[in-house]
Amino acid sequence: MHKCAILQSNYIPWKGVFDMINQVDTFVFFEDVDYTKRDWRSRNQIKTANGLLWLTIPVKKAPRGAKIFEIEIAQTENWQKKHYQNIVNAYKKAPFFHEYKFILDMIYLERKWMRLSEFNIYVTTCICEILALKTKFINAIDLKTSEQKDDKLIEICQKIGADFYLSGPAAKNYIIPNKFTEKNIQLAYISYENYPKYIQLHGEFDHYVSVLDVIFNCGADARKYIFMEQYII
Repeated sequence: MHKCAILQSNYIPWKGVFDMINQVDTFVFFEDVDYTKRDWRSRNQIKTANGLLWLTIPVKKAPRGAKIFEIEIAQTENWQKKHYQNIVNAYKKAPFFHEYKFILDMIYLERKWMRLSEFNIYVTTCICEILALKTKFINAIDLKTSEQKDDKLIEICQKIGADFYLSGPAAKNYIIPNKFTEKNIQLAYISYENYPKYIQLHGEFDHYVSVLDVIFNCGADARKYIFMEQYII
């Protein structure tokens, strides 16, 4: 069985995205769909001593219907330096911060980023290497699909030879299961339940922050708090 998942790239995603990646053979970055403003594509949150802090990548204004891979990062401010410093300030006292600080140096200091999708994919794949994931990555723009919504998901599965599709739970709003059954593709939804808590800085525990939180707080044990491998058929 060839398992796949298809998801838009996110800004330093939360642990659930890496849990999904770990459960499949092939992960497809869904970059040839419409960009949505004020969404996980360009922002995420971290925990700080003053509460949750949103980190948002500034992007250039784009026409309606612009695809994710077309979105350019605005260069009106040094957001890379700002985000770098915000994360350092939030996690410098975390047990494994200094061991994994190279992640921040690598993604924020080594180059200037021009396109949102390129940055997000780079960060996600780098963190997957750190977490020792062996999943294969494909960018949907390279598959040159023509369908829409769940038909597009099916077309991608067929093009890469996948017969098991792991979806995020939010897609239940538009996925028609029978379509997958008719194409001999098993459909399942990832479960984001039962993630164990770990010792976390800055007050009350919060699962829904960037994966950097569990890495800086747990180090090599981060995998124990990310990979639940739960899904619902």
